Amino acid sequence: MARVIAVSNQKGGVGKTTTTCSVAAGLKKRGFRVLAIDLDPQGNLGFSVGADTTISASIYDVLKGEVKIQYAIQRLKAMDVIISSILLSGIDLEYTSTGREYLLREALAPVQDFYDYILIDTPPALGILTINAFTASDYIIVPMLPDIFSLQGIAQLYETVVRVQKYCNNTLSIAGILLTKYNPKTHLGREVRGTAELIAEDLHIRVFDAFIRSSVVAGEAQSVQKSLFDYAPHATVTRDYEKFIDELLAKGV
Repeated sequence: MARVIAVSNQKGGVGKTTTTCSVAAGLKKRGFRVLAIDLDPQGNLGFSVGADTTISASIYDVLKGEVKIQYAIQRLKAMDVIISSILLSGIDLEYTSTGREYLLREALAPVQDFYDYILIDTPPALGILTINAFTASDYIIVPMLPDIFSLQGIAQLYETVVRVQKYCNNTLSIAGILLTKYNPKTHLGREVRGTAELIAEDLHIRVFDAFIRSSVVAGEAQSVQKSLFDYAPHATVTRDYEKFIDELLAKGV
């Protein structure tokens, strides 16, 4: 049975797609069976790993019940992937009935035994798509920029998680906060990390020891549709993700 991990933060530009792609590719390199699902209507994950985004079925087709999930999976070198669709942006209006929070969980059921990990890239919002991801997941990874504005969103995200735990998925837990585009040498970076650790302690969650430094290599890898591990295996940012995966596995995630 696969462990399902949502990568989520209601703020955009924090590295959700890069983290989803890099963790999925890194786990695949270590011999795990990995599926990545792009639940963000912008569809950046599918593009960044070189998936077909023109004629292949998307997670929207799966949630609508028009395609079985097995037929939406694209098997790539870096990982298996299910692409997104811009039509996901209207799913709040399409589905208004009771039980809409469980669409993704029910869709994943037929393939969960075929993977060790399923990672979900979520949109920068706390709407029904993110609720679906949380309802289907075992863990949440929260990428966060080292700035004061990012700190303000953690409590709101936590409140959403608590509601999902209460009504939809009582086994859901936040694996931790991952600092991205982080420079441990700056005063602001260290100060924000300290504040994040205080907030996390109050909410009974952790800030990961590993962090991801800022690097142009991540953007370059996405532009040529390769994972960091294939594009620049020895780059600083790639080593950062290696350490993060080490920590995830060491902590039982």
